[in-house]
Amino acid sequence: MFMARNIILWAVISVLMIVVITLPVSLQAQLICSLSVVAFMALIKVLKAGGKWRLIALAFGTSIVLRYVYWRTTETLPPINQPENFIPGLLLYLAEMYSVMMLALSLFIVAMPLPSRSSHARDRKRFPTVDVFVPSYNEDPALLANTLAAAKAMDYPQDKVQIWLLDDGGTLQKQRSSNIRDAETAVTRNRELSQLCEELGVNYLTRERNEHAKAGNLNNGLKHSQGELVAVFDADHAPAHDFLMETVGYFEDDPKLFLVQTPHFFINPDPLERNLQTFESMPSENEMFYGIIQRGLDKWNAAFFCGSAAVLNRKALETTDGFSGISITEDCETALALHSQGWNSIYIDKPLIAGLQPATFASFIGQRSRWAQGMMQILRFRFPLFKRGLSLPQRLCYMSSTLFWLFPFPRTIFLFAPLFYLLFDLEIFTASGGEFLGYTFAYMIVNLMMQNYLYGSFRWPWISELYEYIQTVHLLPAVISVMLNPRKPTFKVTAKDESVSVSRLSEIGRPFFVIFAALFVALLVAAYRVYTEPYNADVTLVVGGWNLFNLIMAGCALGVVSERKDRASSRRFKINRRCEFGIDDTWYPASVEDVSAGGARLQVFGRDIPSLREGNTVQIRFTPHNGEGTALLPLAVRNFQISGDITAVGCEYAPASALDHRWIADLIFANSSQWEEFQRARRRNPGLFRGTIWFLGLSMYQTSRGLVYLFRGLNRKAA
Repeated sequence: MFMARNIILWAVISVLMIVVITLPVSLQAQLICSLSVVAFMALIKVLKAGGKWRLIALAFGTSIVLRYVYWRTTETLPPINQPENFIPGLLLYLAEMYSVMMLALSLFIVAMPLPSRSSHARDRKRFPTVDVFVPSYNEDPALLANTLAAAKAMDYPQDKVQIWLLDDGGTLQKQRSSNIRDAETAVTRNRELSQLCEELGVNYLTRERNEHAKAGNLNNGLKHSQGELVAVFDADHAPAHDFLMETVGYFEDDPKLFLVQTPHFFINPDPLERNLQTFESMPSENEMFYGIIQRGLDKWNAAFFCGSAAVLNRKALETTDGFSGISITEDCETALALHSQGWNSIYIDKPLIAGLQPATFASFIGQRSRWAQGMMQILRFRFPLFKRGLSLPQRLCYMSSTLFWLFPFPRTIFLFAPLFYLLFDLEIFTASGGEFLGYTFAYMIVNLMMQNYLYGSFRWPWISELYEYIQTVHLLPAVISVMLNPRKPTFKVTAKDESVSVSRLSEIGRPFFVIFAALFVALLVAAYRVYTEPYNADVTLVVGGWNLFNLIMAGCALGVVSERKDRASSRRFKINRRCEFGIDDTWYPASVEDVSAGGARLQVFGRDIPSLREGNTVQIRFTPHNGEGTALLPLAVRNFQISGDITAVGCEYAPASALDHRWIADLIFANSSQWEEFQRARRRNPGLFRGTIWFLGLSMYQTSRGLVYLFRGLNRKAA
């Protein structure tokens, strides 16, 4: 009876919604309605009303969106007997409908995401056995040493956990390569990493051939291990000391659980954050996914494996013969296969690892190209909408995750659509200036407000558009290539721990300057046409405004591809940890003020510290996070500054043996609460108006900076 009432209620609401959407009204009435909805949504936001009021505001916004879709579909498409107008007009219409569809999927997933789960690190009577996999290909041994040492130091009974370095860079296939340099590199790597693992007390494992990339490497690890659970960390993802305690307990609560996924937190900025200098003040790109979207997916039992920072159930993996390897995104593909078999997943919204992300724009694009191509392979080979065994919400969630990577197509169309009218006088959007204001502009404002409702302090206004634009230029050919040949893409390891030693333009940045120039020319044409064709001024102003927005976005992108000089691969984090500073067998009270992946800054109490010089080898001793014994870590002095009784000393890690990496890992990675504090400090919502003003100022500055880099580069070539 209850179900029948719900169906009747849903049917009545649907009929009423259709009537409202299709109701013929005057342009004046449409304007009043749009303004009323915008004012209502703004009021709800200002009053910070949540719960049902949030849903009501989103429902009102949805009505404006659907009203726009109806108008756009029935009144704005060019006549089909004008193919020069109709074809580009239809492409623009399809691009807009894609955006509406993705908005609908976002509303379904994150309108009311699950709240963050409470801590699960309680005393347990049973500790399942765990194998920790660290897959590697070409990463530096020092980077691997930190990750392995951090994994070794996790709070867990030592007889219940085995750490495995799965090395695909020292395989027999590589050691026997016909290229003598590659062969000797593989032999040396195999020898060095075997010794490193022996000193750290972890297992080194390689294989005969490099087959099926990362998935094959992980499956080789499964063959040689026996733990009930499997934790996976990328080579540059070092876990906090409480990672296992926060995650493994969920498997005891649910025998059908196959995955506990945690967020990826990065201690270095991506190219956009580094070149625009927003890392300390604005939420990172990945925080929208891990802070909101994964919690929304978790609500529908669709949180998926992200390749690292996760624990998986071996019994579940055995049902799929291990990790899936048809696509180059083995993580999402594996989760899709297990969800379709009735297994469950959980997402914990707490950063329990710290890693590195690409520092250069070229490496960033290479990583995103692999993600995009892998998701297209999943869409092609696994098509989640018709995947047997998935619930309807799970189908929609996976479709959202895969279809998202089609964004280069609509972004390209939105970028060049104004040029069809301004440069070629094609009418691909049949509407007056007033209709554009009443329908299109209202839709755009409401769309932005809805995104602000959904993502708030996790994504500032216009930043998503900027990220999509800077990727579109290079991802479009990558996505097209995988559509034409879905089996062609191969797994490529993303370069990490990079640095930019000199300020320069990115080697793949040239297309952005060409696009900027084309948009600037179109802006001049728009101004000319407003002056010479006053009878079309309303339409020309609208299209010119659209082109101006594209120009603002393109100008900001010039700053993204203008690589700032930055030798450090990571930022420093404040920790304020007590220690003792030792030099020439004398110890001084001190504290570690901040740390990074490469070194630390100390505050040493002592007016006169003899023999302190740049290049000195010194030591610090401190109590590890597990409270056992005393850590003694050698450092090299890089700089110092005396101020009264306090000497500030900047140091670089100088490990004398592999075991010293235990203490480096303890300083940097052991305390997960520091990552939470850093994220909370960045998570604030500037609002749509202030955020827009901020973005305009940012774009103006980055445009000028990008042009300066361009002229400098041209002058160097001329010289």
